[in-house]
Amino acid sequence: MDFDLLLRNARLPGTAKNAPSVDIGVVGGRIAAIAQALTGTARDSADAGGRLVCAGFVETHIHLDKSCILDRCRCETRRFPHEAMQMVSEVKHSFSVEDVTSRASGTLEKCISHGTTRMRTHVEVDPKVGIRGFQGVKALVDAYAWAMDIEICVMPQEGMLNNPGTEELMIEALKTGARVIGAAPNFDSDRKGQIRRVFEIARDFDVDIDMHLDSGHVPDDLDTELVCELTDKYGWGGRVAVGHMTKLAHLTLPAFDGVAKRMADSGVALTVLPATDLYLMARAFDHAVPRGVVDATRLVAQGVTCSLASNNILNPFTPFGDGQLLRQANMFANVVQQGADREVAAAWGMITDGAAKLIRNGDYGVAIGNPADLVVVDAVDEIAALRQLSATLMGFKRGRRTFTRQPVELHRPH
Repeated sequence: MDFDLLLRNARLPGTAKNAPSVDIGVVGGRIAAIAQALTGTARDSADAGGRLVCAGFVETHIHLDKSCILDRCRCETRRFPHEAMQMVSEVKHSFSVEDVTSRASGTLEKCISHGTTRMRTHVEVDPKVGIRGFQGVKALVDAYAWAMDIEICVMPQEGMLNNPGTEELMIEALKTGARVIGAAPNFDSDRKGQIRRVFEIARDFDVDIDMHLDSGHVPDDLDTELVCELTDKYGWGGRVAVGHMTKLAHLTLPAFDGVAKRMADSGVALTVLPATDLYLMARAFDHAVPRGVVDATRLVAQGVTCSLASNNILNPFTPFGDGQLLRQANMFANVVQQGADREVAAAWGMITDGAAKLIRNGDYGVAIGNPADLVVVDAVDEIAALRQLSATLMGFKRGRRTFTRQPVELHRPH
């Protein structure tokens, strides 16, 4: 058989430790064959060397439009998390379309170099920034299609009902390329009103919903119940995701499990943002600081679709980050103290299969007929990769190589 790409000596996720490696043959951007010692010619070939080859990682929640703005913000003079939004708001006037495109492309390339091949990015619109952030990120959808599938979730970070003109900008973005609608009810004068309006708009445009929800460390007055209720009402199960939900981390286990069952029954998914949630939560504490990171492994065990994501990178919300989802999964597993193999496997699923399910990508995974979005990881399996934070060595998008990183070489004395 003639292949466009032949990737040899690959170890696939979920296979036994003593299982032999396989070859992956790609034709027309899709996986055409998976077997031992495939025969045939190939226009391009690579050798995984017995390392793990998985489907590309899936970033479900990132803010490309406001990444890499630390040099514009007075982060060193402020302490409390609500001021992160204020600090970003104060510099939005400096966001031009070209500026957003430049900063976002740098962040995007880091994500690509760490094995991400699919992404949902949140983008803010409001009267201060207009749709410049949206236009700057939208320019990257086609420009980086060689390496990444990008969908845009348009959102009202600074409020919608209390911020006249914002809803109109969101609708303009939905008419011109945004595929998901977001929400940030914590910053609206009418939280429940914003949630209800977002569901109405989602119905009108037939788009998915991805909300920032229930942030904080005092686990009362949860908006999750209303989101589940409206998901049922509109028949939007499987099309609604919520991010953060740090309040859930402070519930008793019986109450936690009650919320988990409600989410699972309604088809509401959760994205945990480990870096941001750790950095922002409970800053009024000066000792015994709560972690504020939801144990999503417990939710997954109860049927909730969950993902782990980067959220913000190098801005006041999260002044760290390099777009490496393996780092987020490793951090998450450490923080929620889930270290058994099955628990590590669950965390791995939150940047792969679970994340793909959350953004409704049904053609995900290393399987015949699926797009050849592949990553070679310097580990023998996914458990070792996450435990050791292994490097990504090669990436492929629809069978075309997108990056190469050389394995480390020790120079021993002779």
